[in-house]
Order: sequence, then C-alpha cells, then structure tokens
Amino acid sequence: MFAELSATSNFTFLTGASHPEELMARAAELGLPALAIADENSVAGIVRAHVAGREIARNGDTPPRLLPAALIRLRDGFTLTALPRDRAAWGRLCRLLSLGRLRAEKGECDLGPDDLLAWAEGIRLLLHPPTGALAVTGGAGAWLPLAQRLARRLGPGSAALLMAPRYDGQDGTRFARLAALAERLGLPTVASARPLMHHASRRRLADVLTAIREGVRVDDLGRAALANAEERLRSESEMLRLFQGHEDAVHRAGEIAESLSFSLDELSYEYPSEIADGETPARRLERLARAGLRWRYPSGAPERVRAMLDHELALISKLRYEPYFLTVHDIVAFARSRGILCQGRGSAANSVVCYCLGVTSVSPEIGTMVFERFVSEARDEPPDIDVDFEHERREEVIQHIYERYGRHRAGLCATVIHYRGKRAVREVGRAMGLSEDTLSAMSGQIWGWKGGELDEKRLREIGLDPADRRLRLTLDIIAEIQGFPRHLSQHVGGFIITEGRLDELVPVENARMEDRTVIPWDKDDIDALKILKVDVLALGMLSCIRKAFDLIQQHHRTSYTLATLPPEDPAVYDMLCKADSLGVFQVESRAQMNFLPRMRPRSFYDLVIQVAIIRPGPIQGDMVHPYLRRRRGEEKVTFPSDELGKVLGKTLGVPLFQEQAMQIAIIGAGFSPEEADRLRRSLATFKKHGSVSEFHDRFMSGMAANGHDPDFAARCFAQIEGFGSYGFPESHAASFALLVYASAWLKRHHPGIFACALLNSQPMGFYAPSQIVRDAREHGVTVRPVCINSSYWDNVMEPDGKGGLALRLGFRQLRGMREEEADWIAAARGNGYTAAEDVWRRAGVTPRTLALLAEADAFASLGLTRREALWAARAVTGDEPLPLFAGDIDGEGIVEPAVHLARMSEGEEVVEDYVGMRLTLRTHPLALLRHILTPGLPPPVRDATLRPKRETA
Repeated sequence: MFAELSATSNFTFLTGASHPEELMARAAELGLPALAIADENSVAGIVRAHVAGREIARNGDTPPRLLPAALIRLRDGFTLTALPRDRAAWGRLCRLLSLGRLRAEKGECDLGPDDLLAWAEGIRLLLHPPTGALAVTGGAGAWLPLAQRLARRLGPGSAALLMAPRYDGQDGTRFARLAALAERLGLPTVASARPLMHHASRRRLADVLTAIREGVRVDDLGRAALANAEERLRSESEMLRLFQGHEDAVHRAGEIAESLSFSLDELSYEYPSEIADGETPARRLERLARAGLRWRYPSGAPERVRAMLDHELALISKLRYEPYFLTVHDIVAFARSRGILCQGRGSAANSVVCYCLGVTSVSPEIGTMVFERFVSEARDEPPDIDVDFEHERREEVIQHIYERYGRHRAGLCATVIHYRGKRAVREVGRAMGLSEDTLSAMSGQIWGWKGGELDEKRLREIGLDPADRRLRLTLDIIAEIQGFPRHLSQHVGGFIITEGRLDELVPVENARMEDRTVIPWDKDDIDALKILKVDVLALGMLSCIRKAFDLIQQHHRTSYTLATLPPEDPAVYDMLCKADSLGVFQVESRAQMNFLPRMRPRSFYDLVIQVAIIRPGPIQGDMVHPYLRRRRGEEKVTFPSDELGKVLGKTLGVPLFQEQAMQIAIIGAGFSPEEADRLRRSLATFKKHGSVSEFHDRFMSGMAANGHDPDFAARCFAQIEGFGSYGFPESHAASFALLVYASAWLKRHHPGIFACALLNSQPMGFYAPSQIVRDAREHGVTVRPVCINSSYWDNVMEPDGKGGLALRLGFRQLRGMREEEADWIAAARGNGYTAAEDVWRRAGVTPRTLALLAEADAFASLGLTRREALWAARAVTGDEPLPLFAGDIDGEGIVEPAVHLARMSEGEEVVEDYVGMRLTLRTHPLALLRHILTPGLPPPVRDATLRPKRETA
C-alpha cells in the first residue's frame, strides 16, 4: 500500500499549514499504513505526531505508523528526504543535523555533500529533483553531478528519486522525464504528494504563512502563492490516479515504508550513572539522605519522617531514579559552594529525600500530599524537580552543567512560541494588507497571552465594519492560525542530561544566547518520551534574599539561611496583616495586598494558602469567599463526605490546591488513576491547548452518582477549569510561602537592608525604585543620595552617625550609567574627588558619564549645584589632554570670569531627579501641586536662594 514519505508539518515554520497531529489524524482517515513527517533540517514536530498516533490507538482506531524523518536542504539548495532505517541510523541523522545546526546561527543549518555522505549509513535518502525546467542532458546545473555522486556512493538500496505532482497539467510529461533521469542515475523512483497541509481548506492559511515568511502582502505573492489547494495529504487511490503509468513508484513508497523499522518508542533514554569513587548510585543516595536527615533534625527526626524516608528510598530504588536525585543534589551543592542561594519547589517539596539532600527547604510534614504525587510507580513517569537559583547568577550554574557533562551530553529544552492574540492579529493583518492603525486598534482589544475573539460589537466600537469581506477573511485566518508554532525558543531552564551522547538521541543546536545549546523538543515532548529533565530556573527574590543575608552578615555579624530564620515571628504576621508588603515575594500585588487584611495570616500554613488562593482557579470557582467566611467563623465548616473531609480538612472544606482538585475527581467523581493523570496534565500551568472542559460530563455524572450536591460539583469543576489557566499545587505554594516569610522577616526587622537588596536585584517585582525608596523612608530608613565620593555601583548600607545604618544610593540608579565606569570611579577615588575635572582625570570616565553624574546631582557633596556641576562637566570635552581653556599658547593661562548660574527651583530639581535616576529624595511631586488640586490651600513657600532640603552626605 502507498505510504506518504515526505509530509511537511507546521514545524517547518511559516511553510507547513497543518499540525503534525492533524496530518496523523488525516492519514488514519485515508487509510495510509505509514506517514513520514519530514520537516526542513529538523525533527521538532515528530514527537507530537507520535503522541497523536497513541491517542488514535487509544480511541480504538488504527493509526498510521509514524516514520521519523527530516527534509535535508544542503547549503547549495540540494534537497532530499532522510528516513532512518533503525535506531543507529536515527542517531546518525541526529548527529548530521547537529553538525549543521551548530555551525550556524539559531534557526539555520549549514551542511554540505561530504557531511551527508559521512553520516548517511543506514538512512534511506529520497533525492528531490531541482525545481524549474529539468533537462536530463545537464541543464539541471550542479544538481546532476551531485546526484550521480550520491547514487554511486549509496547505491539503489539506499537512495531513490522522489517524484511529486505539481498539478499544472504537465505532470505526465514531467514524470516521464524524471523516470528517464532515475534510470540514468541507476535509482528507482518513489512517489510522494509532498503535502504541505492535511486538507485543502488550509490553502488560504498556507498563502498567509508564505506572505509572513516573505514579508509581503498576500496580494503581492505572485508565483510564491500556491497555484491551487492540491498540495495535501492523499490516499492510495488518488496517488494511483495521479501517477498513471508510474504505479510502481506509488507501490515502492509502501515498500520503503515497510523496510523502515525505527520507532520513537526505541529511544531508550539513559540517565547519567552518577557513580562516584566506586560507590553505587543507590548507596550514595542513601548515605547522603541519612546524613541530611541528621542535619535537618539535629535533635532526632520524628518516627513519621524516618518512615517516609525509608519509603521514598525504597520506591526510588525500585524505579532506579537514584542518579536523577544525585544530579540535582550535585547541582545544588555546586551552587551553594559558590554562595548562590537556591531552593527546590513544585511537587519535589513532597519529598523527604529532597529535603534531606538540601534541594528543598520546606519539610513535607507541612503539607498534606504524599510522595506519590512526585514519584509514582503507577504513573510510570519520571520525576520533575524544579530548582530556583538567584536570577543574576544562574548562568554560572548553567555553564557548570555544560562543563561537567559536555555539550554533547547536556542541552536545554526548547519552548515552542505559538501564534496567540496580538501576534496573530498583527502578522496576519499585515499579510492581508490591513493598515497599521487598524491593526493597532484591533490588537488593543486583546488582553492576556491567550487573547480573545473580536466580536462584531467590539469591531464596531473601534470603527471597523464586520461585514467587510477582507476584514472577515482576516478574522477567519486569525482564528485558524491560533496555536500554530511560530518559532522555537529556549526553555527557561529545563536541562536534558544523558549518559551517552545527547546528539544521538535528538539533534542539538545553537540558541540565540551565547554559549547556550538546545534541543528542538519541548517539555511536553520530553514527558511523552519519558526523558528526565532538570529544571534550573531563575528567581529574582532569591538574589534579593541572598544579598540581604550578606548585608546582615557584613553589618551585624549574624549569619542567616532560609532554614535558620527565626520561625513564626508574630511581628512579621502583624506587618502582613496590615498589608505592609511592598516588595515582599508573591504578596506584593494589589490583589494580594487587598486580601491580606481579610486573610490575616498568623502561621506559615496561612501563607501557603495566601500564595495559592489569589489565583484564577479558586477565584473562578468561587472558593475565596466561602473560605474566608469559614475562617472567620461566619459559616459552618462542613465536608461533602468523610473521604473528602480528609482531603479538604486543612482548607476548611474548600478546595484551593491543584492536588485537591485531583483528589475530588478521584474520590468524589470516581475517576480512575489514568483519568486523574490526564486531568492533572490538562491542569498544567499556562497550558497552551487546555483540555479540562472535556472532563465536564464525566465529572458531573460521577459526582451525582456519589450523592454530591450539583452546586458543589459545579463549583469544583469551575475551579478545576480555572487551574487550566493557572493554579498552584500545595507543595509549590509551600516552597513559595517560605520565601514570602523570609522576605517579610527581612522587611520587618531590617527594612533598610531589605530595600538595599531589593534595589540591587532590579529589575524584578511590581514596583519601581522610586516606590521602593519611598516605602523604605516611610519605615524610618535614612536614604542618602548618589554621591561621587560615597557611592558605588550597588546601593550600600553605611553608618548614619547615630548608631544605625543609612541606605546610600548607588550609581546603578542613574539612567544610562555603565557598571564598568562606576567601578573605575570607586577604584580611583582615594581620599575623595574635589571637582568634576578630577573625576575625569583620575577615573578616566567619558565626558558623557560626567554629564550623567552632574545631571543626577552626584557632585552636591563638593558644594556644586546641579547646574554648576553640569557646567564644569561640559567643559571637559575629552579631545585634549587638558580641559578647554586651561592655558594659552604662551603658557600664562587664561582667567575665565566666574559664571553665576541661576539656582533651580525645587520643582525643577524634582523633575531633574526623575530624569536622571527615576526617583527623588526631595519633595513628592504632588506636594508641589497640592495647592492646585486642593482649592483654598496656599502654595508652598520656598526660598529660591537656599538649596532644596535633601539628605546629604
């Protein structure tokens, strides 16, 4: 039977017009026995096709056999389809693609004929004839000699000439010429429809994708547009009709498919063994875990914790996951050896082993979940440990992983960037010829990453006619392109590490960022193939907390870690109850600040709930107000059943966490473990293709069968749907709650140090430096301005002369200032600068930097006003070894008359402060306008001859 051997999916970006899943489903409908997804110099989409085949089989239908392949395009344009026969050939194909990708920039591939011949063993190659007129006698240019070379080297058993219709009325003649060419080359012919889409209805979208790729309007595509809608997946009967007289080429496609035995199921992933000093992974993990137990519980671990540890070690040993835990331990140990603060989170927080290894910082005793939420024999899927590192130093950890395992054994996952919302509107709209102002108006109606449908009412509101044919067509294509892959980006930190060569498992390529290499599969693909991933993530608050700990050690000689902070401090909870949480991790948004006085947290578990409750899941499910009423005693705490009471007890009968939603489905609605696992996957954070709603009828009928109230069931499912957009598991919330407490403790007991660390960790969080400084001053912190003789690049704490500490703003607060020049200023300062010219002479900074310093009033400690300092800075041109007019040709010097510059008003000073460093330590801008905003209030009296009041050195 005919098999399609060269289908292009939309992972040949801006070319293919169908998802791999759609191609597989359509091939099943057409009865094709096999389908090869062959994207250009890539295998990025084949795992999705592989998973789609599993789903088709699960539904009781017969899926086509997926043939992993790649369309290889050499640097001279020579094109062929590569089909690996077996696992070894797949490894060689991956090595070949890696070779070409690593030579080129991101998204490019640089391969030549010699590369192909070096790695072609075991790979069936289908040579594509050149486009344009084909002259057998040599008119094909450089194509024919290379084809002859490949034919001689590979032989008829390894290569064939591909014939594909063009649907232009000349196919019969063309096929005859191609058959003659194949005979001349000594190669068989093989037929392919070369489909770009699964169905003819995608023709319009294919043209729009081409227009986006070429940067032109659809109207201007010309010959680049598809001539018709025929380049689609075809059945055997259609192919026999198209290839009349050449039926052997159609049948040969099926014969080649039968000769290919490789399947992605054969990718046996081997994790690094992590054997150290001859000690087996199992023995080493147990030794480290037992030592960690003594470290975590110096007075002796509770019996329950010891039992949990024994249980976890036994299960980890049974599933042979010890090397994975050891890898994460070693990465965390490296970070701590460099003083990099880190903390594990997610479901790993359910693990005593992770707690004892120092990977997580929250004891699993706090939560209600069990280890099987993290590692389960029944689910038969790898664990996933997320570790957050300081965002400014995570690159050190990433490069350590590359150095330890080698780039041939370690790489970051990809992230597929999809068409969503505003991007879809703008790119499709431009291709369709809409004006920029129209596109701006349309995209302005879309909120969030998902976007929303632009209905007729909203279109009329922005002055557009929904009945306009071109606009209607544009909206249809915008809806159709939603979810299409646009390009690959690198995952935020998901590392794949292998025992053998990673580039024989999957191709490796360069990322846009320097010294980063990635693979083309994303985290969903990795999960589908059961490949272990270590998430090395970045978190700004960890940078802030570590810097605060360093400042406390420096100024108070007290050493703190996340584990040694004084627990359950009432003063910290008092502060949070007042919503005094600016800068505090996770509870600094306006929504969280509004909720804190109502929640009134008094314990660590209250913070766990606080972190998780202000999320779309609980809010959409109307779980917030019932929880508050029960917490305040205004509503009786009840449980739908005793079984659900065990799940909902700690949250007063109201489901707030992702795990609780799953347990309700299992216990309340009678979901099987497999169904619950599918539900869990559909709850994934920021899921691009949410599928929670498909469980609705099953969930509601199951709850009703078990006697649960329909309103309760509906609220529970609404909450579950909310988790499809964003929801926290309990273990994840517990890890974040620790950082909430740590940052709140720092803010309560060391507000100056906390503000200093927060400023030094920017950009992060919700608030600008001006708001952080204002909040610090309201907490009694003395904040001093940027000073040429006292400031460094970072903000620092210095003695305030009263036995306390003052916050000295650093040069990093100056707009346009470079760290390198700030370091030179501090290094050359000596006993202090005396003039602007002195800074230029000794530190060697540019005149531009001098002007930045003057505009920020950094010379105030020298007795210079802002204008005087700027005048002096402008006199330094940098063109001569001495400032302008320092002397004349006779060497007697020129005495320049003193310049008297008008002093700035306080309003002008405030404006210049914001221009120079985006904050001010003077009067609040509104104070200068209060008399205008408040009728009857006299304007403030200012003495123009005096410097505006400000804290100075």
